[in-house]
Amino acid sequence: MSQSDELAKLAELHRSGALTDDEFMRAKARVLNGTAPQDAPAMRAVNGFRRSADDRWLGGVCGGIAQSAGLPSWVLRLFFTVMVLFAGTGVVIYLLLWFFVPLAPANVGGYARPV
Repeated sequence: MSQSDELAKLAELHRSGALTDDEFMRAKARVLNGTAPQDAPAMRAVNGFRRSADDRWLGGVCGGIAQSAGLPSWVLRLFFTVMVLFAGTGVVIYLLLWFFVPLAPANVGGYARPV
């Protein structure tokens, strides 16, 4: 899509009221300058979530969540254990996270090593 097409779509969204004046100006500046939009802090946290290679018992899911959330990992292990008692939902959630969340590189002597 060319710049003129993008600007035309932005102008139409602005005319229809879908974009405020401020949003329109920022979007127009991004198109003209060719800069990528800044990620929100929540999106960076979600995209940066990794299973822990250092703090793990099984798959490192609880250790990874603990590092992202700033909680002790034992709290999350207790949470998943309690969730196992509720029709096994803790097992299902843990297995899905283990499968879909990538593993973080391990730290050895202060240096990250590839896993």
